[in-house]
Amino acid sequence: MHPAPDAPDTDVLKRQLQRANRVARWKALGLVAPLLIFLLVTFVVPIFSMLTRSVHSPVFGDIFVETAQVIGEWDGTGLPDETIYAALVADMRQARADRTIGQAATRLNYDVPGTRSLLTRSARRADRLEAPYSVSLPALDDRWADRTIWAAIKRVSSPVTATFYLAALDRQFDADGSIVLAPEDQRLYVRLFWRTLLVSALVTVLCLLLGFPIAYLMAHLPPARANLLMILVLLPFWTSLLVRTTAWIAILQTEGVLNDVFVWLGIVSDDGRVQLIYNQIGTIIAMTHILLPFTVLPLYAVMQGIPPSLTRAAISLGATPARAFTRVYLPLTTPGIGAGAVFVFILAVGYYITPALVGGRTGQLISNFIAFHMQESLNWGLAAALGAVLLAAVLLLYWLYDRLVGVDNMRLG
Repeated sequence: MHPAPDAPDTDVLKRQLQRANRVARWKALGLVAPLLIFLLVTFVVPIFSMLTRSVHSPVFGDIFVETAQVIGEWDGTGLPDETIYAALVADMRQARADRTIGQAATRLNYDVPGTRSLLTRSARRADRLEAPYSVSLPALDDRWADRTIWAAIKRVSSPVTATFYLAALDRQFDADGSIVLAPEDQRLYVRLFWRTLLVSALVTVLCLLLGFPIAYLMAHLPPARANLLMILVLLPFWTSLLVRTTAWIAILQTEGVLNDVFVWLGIVSDDGRVQLIYNQIGTIIAMTHILLPFTVLPLYAVMQGIPPSLTRAAISLGATPARAFTRVYLPLTTPGIGAGAVFVFILAVGYYITPALVGGRTGQLISNFIAFHMQESLNWGLAAALGAVLLAAVLLLYWLYDRLVGVDNMRLG
């Protein structure tokens, strides 16, 4: 009788299994590492930089060093004492010599419009000022006797600021540091946010109304015709977005194709052509056309997986075709409706090229003003704050959608 072989050591097997699992995890991490790095560099880092710029603006304090050190002791009541005036004059002289006065003046102008010329003009004459500066500086320009200017200097001397977010919400600080509404002629951005959300919601609804019948036909036509319809749906993706947008300009303008057809049919007179471009109507029409495929494709993916026998079974049990559609078929398409609506709405909220080309004055969205502050006014802090507010609004709406509808309804099939 031969003895039975020894059983393998369970501890050794566990260590081998753990080692194999670690190797598998490292291999999996190596496979997804390029994607993670790409997302980190192109998504996470820009968003973090944007959020940082919206609250961090140390330019004025880095240039007017002495002023930033002493103005913190001012309690904000009355006017500053001679020490603060002297520090400001010394900093103006140094900044003019270093050729950095324009940067500091621009930062101050973000808080109080019109102060850039005040600071640069005073800096040019700072060498001729004599003590006491609390007298000679207001004599140079009486705005230096305005407490609002000094309150703004105290705010911009700090590297951390809430000014940009207040401006994005049409608010500002007063001389006492309280948050108040901006002047009527400066209240712009809240209205733009509402316009952006309303236009995006309307475009989403139009895409669903137009895309649902197209997706339904694609799901129920014979394969050859469905493939042809799919090519027509995908055809816009093969054309540049800029070309598609400029094509709508040719179609919608006063002397364009659509108005010529209206005149030919007698709908309008030649003198009463309809203004369809450079307003919200043009923006909505062009955006609906461009974003329509993003609704059709999710709907088609869901409808293709719905068995036709379900509707036929409902009709055989006594339901009318309309009732079978609304009670059986339509609820099954909810995942596609939800996914298409989310895709289109998020894309519409951040659209830039189409509103810029066809929107005119009343069709501009918040993204156009973000681009304006990034490229022309160079107020990157305000642009970052506008972007952050827009991002927060989109995340809030997505959270509400998740609570009301559920993420599971976005799964295709």
